[in-house]
Amino acid sequence: MMSEIALGVILSLLILLTVCGNVLVCLAVFVTRRLRNVTNCFIVSLAVTDLLLGVLVLPFSTLLEVTKDWPFGAHFCNVYISMDVMLSTASILNLLAISVDRYFAVTAPLRYPTLLVPWRVGASLAAIWLVSVGVSFVPIHLGWNTVDNTVQNHGEGDPDRDCLFELSPTYVVIDAFATFYLPLLAMCWMYHRVFRIARAQAKRIISTRRGTSAPFSSSSLPGVTALALREHKATVTLAVVLGAFVICWFPYFTFFTIMGIKAEKNLPKTPYSVVLWLGYANSALNPLLYAALNRDFRSAYGRLLCGGRGLKTPTGTPPAAVDMGQMDGETPASSRGNFMPEDFMMLHDMERKEGSNGTDFTTVTILSNGHNRY
Repeated sequence: MMSEIALGVILSLLILLTVCGNVLVCLAVFVTRRLRNVTNCFIVSLAVTDLLLGVLVLPFSTLLEVTKDWPFGAHFCNVYISMDVMLSTASILNLLAISVDRYFAVTAPLRYPTLLVPWRVGASLAAIWLVSVGVSFVPIHLGWNTVDNTVQNHGEGDPDRDCLFELSPTYVVIDAFATFYLPLLAMCWMYHRVFRIARAQAKRIISTRRGTSAPFSSSSLPGVTALALREHKATVTLAVVLGAFVICWFPYFTFFTIMGIKAEKNLPKTPYSVVLWLGYANSALNPLLYAALNRDFRSAYGRLLCGGRGLKTPTGTPPAAVDMGQMDGETPASSRGNFMPEDFMMLHDMERKEGSNGTDFTTVTILSNGHNRY
């Protein structure tokens, strides 16, 4: 009894942290102008997914974990499992959308404001949720996930007070690879490309600054060059969110795939509970990551929790340094909505050329509206 009470308290605290943290993320974006940008639309969608998980799924998961009993009947059990699968899929697809946003922000910076327009963002979010519903409610309620193609928990020999998620090899392979492993490979490839570009650009910036008399610092760089550096820091921050998701959910999907291929109807209780709740913990972790890595989120959290006495932006800070989506003082590419394309220089415009004397030199082209050119 004491162990059940302790487990219930711990899981209830995790639910409370999940709900409060993700409500705070949504409110922070809503009330903070600098956080209202394209990338954060997907972050809000991810936060809404985690919030729905905390409200609609985790309380029933806690009840099932503590009491080992399901009192709500077979039909609602299948609805509960469908919501769980739907929200997990939506989380993965939201992270995939964030990765695509970062990829275009760094690899196609001048086209980025025309690529990520509001209607495309809205269409992407609608597609995410439609796909998530399609891969969860439809297969489970039509019996496609079971070995004999009957709807789970509705068979003659199924106990009334059990809530089982049955797995067939075909369903498991298609679902795991289509909604986790393939999107994960795509996200890793995109971030690999982004970081290669970021590293090359950073080396070029250092090389360029060494050729000038001014000391190297983000404040001494042209404002638009500093914007490019902030964009890369934003990408690193979102990559950390992706990494946390992989650490939390990879064990579950691996276990899920192995058990499905073996066609196990009754999953081992303890291993399944451990990997499942490790995945659920990711929903509580994301708001903490935003606060740890994002100065604007920390400031917004402070204002919301302390009655407007949050972190203050230092006086004299240029607007480019405090714009939307700032990652520890770094502004991601999605904040470019405040800049005309001719206002900023991207490091792709730096080229290595060979001089007349056979030596290499770096030329930097700055797209500007009449400001200094280097």
